[in-house]
Amino acid sequence: MAAPSPGPREVLAPSPEAGCRPATSTSGRRGLLWRLRDKQARLGLFEIGPGHELHQLTCMMQAGLWAATQVSMDHPPTGPPTEEDFSEVLTQVHEGFELGTLAGPAFAWLRHSLGLAEGDYQAALGPGGPYLQFLSTSKSKASFFLSHDQRFFLKTQRRREVRALLAHLPRYVQHLQRHPHSLLARLLGVHSLRVARGKKVGEAEARGPGQRGRLEGEILSSLTPYPRPQKFFIIMQSVFYPAGRISERYDIKGCEVSRWVEPAPEGSPLVLVLKDLNFQGKTIDLGPQRTWLLHQMELDTAFLRELNVLDYSLLMAFQRLHEDERGPGSSLIFRTARP
Repeated sequence: MAAPSPGPREVLAPSPEAGCRPATSTSGRRGLLWRLRDKQARLGLFEIGPGHELHQLTCMMQAGLWAATQVSMDHPPTGPPTEEDFSEVLTQVHEGFELGTLAGPAFAWLRHSLGLAEGDYQAALGPGGPYLQFLSTSKSKASFFLSHDQRFFLKTQRRREVRALLAHLPRYVQHLQRHPHSLLARLLGVHSLRVARGKKVGEAEARGPGQRGRLEGEILSSLTPYPRPQKFFIIMQSVFYPAGRISERYDIKGCEVSRWVEPAPEGSPLVLVLKDLNFQGKTIDLGPQRTWLLHQMELDTAFLRELNVLDYSLLMAFQRLHEDERGPGSSLIFRTARP
């Protein structure tokens, strides 16, 4: 593990306008047809607006991520991540909270290697539009959010999960380098958030420079102590993006115990991720991609076994085809699958 740096490195942390700005729909690009299509695509997702119990939390997440991404835009990666990059913690103090960015340079390089522009990442996760709440059938009791464009997925995590994830991060990056077509979910960032007691949590303007520390012993031991516990969350590319034509979603673990979800009533706008027992009686015709897909799944699952990761699943989605996309005897296609 890298030794602590000689002193804190000051990083300018510009912030967007304080508070969450509502998504605007007055520009030409957001005309009537665009708004109707956007509303249809969000069926089953719920905007986290003023009055929602998670509104202040997501405002802090948006403001913190905007400032954190600005750091990586001002200091873009110049090469593959080093050992120090994997162990770095950036702490940025805002009005009423502080946001920690864990292994920020390593994730910035990973996003760059995936062809993801930092400006697009910042715009999607920042306060340009409300996050969307996703009601999950997961038993982890984690909170799930989507960026307003549904491109990025945010999930709260326990401290021990974050510790394990960061421990395996160098090997994860190496696996994606070796297998650029891996079906593993693309992890894009890991963060912590701590709220100050007695502070207004809806404000977002940063009031001081960031500080860089190192991960030594306990994760985040270098963060300034706050009187309230930290929340941790990760950011991933959404497997189901774009979502406009997806009709069914499945989370398959290969077992039958507690693997049934009561489907939404006919005509309900609720979006549910179904499970193994819901998939019974269905088949997948992979066609010429079968050999490649199975081989890649073997590589990915072998990698997870090496890490002693036992709880993983295959996410699948049905996408209905237009007439000009249908081949002989085909009416459905599985558009993506990731362990």
